[in-house]
Amino acid sequence: MRFRHRDGSTVHVGYCATVHPADDLDGVIADLDGCARRVRVELDVPVLGIGLWLASPVADRLANSPSSLNKLRRSLTRNHLEVVTLNGIPHAHFTDQVVGTKVFCPDWTEPERLRYTLDLVDVLAELLPADASYGSISTLPLAWRVPWSKARDTAARKALDGVEQHLARTETRTGRRIRIAVEPEPGCVLEMIGQAAAWLSRYSSPYGGLSRIGLGLDACHLAVQFEEPADAFETLWRAGVDVVKGQLAVAPTLVDPSDAAGRYALGQLGTPKYLRQVREWGGPGVDDVAQAYELSGHSAWRMHAHVPAHTAPPPPLSATTLALEDCLTRLVGGGHPLTHHLESEVYAWPRPPKTKQQLAKRIAKELRWLRDRLTGLGLQAID
Repeated sequence: MRFRHRDGSTVHVGYCATVHPADDLDGVIADLDGCARRVRVELDVPVLGIGLWLASPVADRLANSPSSLNKLRRSLTRNHLEVVTLNGIPHAHFTDQVVGTKVFCPDWTEPERLRYTLDLVDVLAELLPADASYGSISTLPLAWRVPWSKARDTAARKALDGVEQHLARTETRTGRRIRIAVEPEPGCVLEMIGQAAAWLSRYSSPYGGLSRIGLGLDACHLAVQFEEPADAFETLWRAGVDVVKGQLAVAPTLVDPSDAAGRYALGQLGTPKYLRQVREWGGPGVDDVAQAYELSGHSAWRMHAHVPAHTAPPPPLSATTLALEDCLTRLVGGGHPLTHHLESEVYAWPRPPKTKQQLAKRIAKELRWLRDRLTGLGLQAID
């Protein structure tokens, strides 16, 4: 979906394809021809954005095979889909039975992370539609928090500096600007906005232009950490760090952790395949909901599970919908948008869909909710 902002610029909106991951090119195309096409038809929009996830072997193939890239491009064209953003966090193994912390491997201290990201840059520069002012690639917040050291931090800095140089060369060669969105996440080296802002301030543009490396603001991650949007955006502004991309979902909240029914309902959301970090207001956190018994239970819990905003989670759980709406207002509700890329990223449905057709309907409902909020902020749907 595309929206015209009041300043005349275009805001691109889509959904993240990690909700139906495929680890080879034929699988990616099958999902474009199937699920993504159904979502667009359900929404009845002329163009639908999709944030592709390309496993490392697929990215390597597309970056080095024009015929493979054309095969993907034809699928996007016939299904009226556009790609302005890629999810470059999972490298591979995202279809494994258990992913866990493997999603952060290789991290930014390892050469393979750099190679993978450079492949994604080259692919996105070729797929980017003509009316997109830039393309964006989400990447992990350096690494999982352990092990970490000054030497590893230096290695990660050197790698990201190398990406920045490649982005400049790509822009000169193709005329297309690609930007990296470093996405803070609970449990990682950069999990809080303040940590990310301090680390990324080096890449801020000194002339008020768009930085090539900035922040991917995930509204679910922000809420899980009990960070207030007003404080987070103020921190980014003071550090001169751009928001490259907005990831949109809400987190489930258990106001009273002593409620056994609530703890059970929380544990039923999402899947043990992925990390379900839990944070306690004013206190510590754990890396998975299965460890939540270690928390005091004296104040509210929030869990890392990207649940939809268009429907409430099962009681007695609530959701961080107000925080998401606050983020949306700050991202695109002002005189100028802070980002031109918004992406719905929901994968933990209260009633998991059993078929791709059901999944497409759920995604479409979430995007309708988002469309209503954006039009309420004064954005105008294009076409």
